[in-house]
Amino acid sequence: MWYLDNGCSRHMTGDKAKFSTLESSDGGYVTYGDNAKGKIVGNGSICKNSITLEKVLFVSNLKHNLISISQLCDKGLNVSFYASHCIIRNNETILLIGNRHKKYLFN
Repeated sequence: MWYLDNGCSRHMTGDKAKFSTLESSDGGYVTYGDNAKGKIVGNGSICKNSITLEKVLFVSNLKHNLISISQLCDKGLNVSFYASHCIIRNNETILLIGNRHKKYLFN
């Protein structure tokens, strides 16, 4: 399960198994919304359906998988939100559709 997050500046996960490529690094820390910190221990790429998420941070003990809206937009993708769902597109090609359950989620 992935959460689409407008508050995080980078895609991130604590699940090492999700990475298709992963490089270990001592990348410092990320600060969460509650001011707690998580240690960045690597970065890499994750293939999710028809989209490849690049520059994904591997953060130790992170309990949720987060997709950064700003990182998607910086890559030139379009993110559209609706009452029940959201859609990530590359031009007119739909890459992902997420459902809304209080937050926007991708399986």
